Amino acid sequence: MSDLMKVSSNPHIRSGLHTSQIMLTVIIALLPAAGFGIYHFGINALVLIAVTVATTVLTEFLFTKLMKKPVTVGDYSAVVTGLLLALNLPPGAPWWIAVVGGIFAVLVVKMLFGGLGQNFMNPALAARCFLLLAYTPIMCNFDTDAFTGATPLASLKNGETVNVLNMITGHIAGTIGETSVIAIVSGACLLILLGVIDLRIPGTYIVSFVVFLILFGGSANPAFVTAHLSGGGLMLGAFFMATDYVTRPLTKRGQYLYGILLGLLTAVFRVFGSAAEGVSYAIIIGNLLVPLIEKITVPRYFGYRRS
Repeated sequence: MSDLMKVSSNPHIRSGLHTSQIMLTVIIALLPAAGFGIYHFGINALVLIAVTVATTVLTEFLFTKLMKKPVTVGDYSAVVTGLLLALNLPPGAPWWIAVVGGIFAVLVVKMLFGGLGQNFMNPALAARCFLLLAYTPIMCNFDTDAFTGATPLASLKNGETVNVLNMITGHIAGTIGETSVIAIVSGACLLILLGVIDLRIPGTYIVSFVVFLILFGGSANPAFVTAHLSGGGLMLGAFFMATDYVTRPLTKRGQYLYGILLGLLTAVFRVFGSAAEGVSYAIIIGNLLVPLIEKITVPRYFGYRRS
């Protein structure tokens, strides 16, 4: 009888998928963006990706060994963090930027808070924001052998015209993984088809961003809206970072609210901010507000009556 009364901690219904399987699927989905970045920007992009991933994996391995904890690099979450961080780096950045960012992402944001599942913000985006604040000239320099000058979003913010088709195909300046919308969306489709993510957060994010951009930006021109959707890492952030299992809300209503918040913040940053982008800061702020979002969207238990 005592065996029948035994209660375990939640969750009580478990999925057949393991963390390593989900992370491997995310890695595969990111390969089109990473491959296009290497093809587009050359060998330095490959070096940055390799160094960043190696740094994140080695940092997690050494931390778990030194702290005498179980080695967790086998769940591939460190690889995902390194790959996402690398795709958010300028292609001309020096290799040590990848090392500094990788250590910060895994050691400071992830492992010091308890490891996977305990971090309160996306490690890759937190590292990117840290690098933007600490090494602004390097992180804002997108000049390469093939491209010089401002990014399309910066040109758009200055009132200049941009080639929208080039932004969609990826033949523009930018970070390693944000330029090709086609490559990003193809990987996102794989995640959606395999059930790793759904469209609640990215769909709400994109739709609300368009609405707020039209309201704040003062233009409903399709070319203007498409250019904003195609630039600044919005697609990469919407499908691969805003949907992070650890830092997104758990409730369905919370995910819709979270997506609306991200769309609003991104539009405000782009229209009223001094920088041309804003996706990273929008998602980080959204991560910090997730506990509040979950508190106000948690379902009431059956039979509850307000006193």
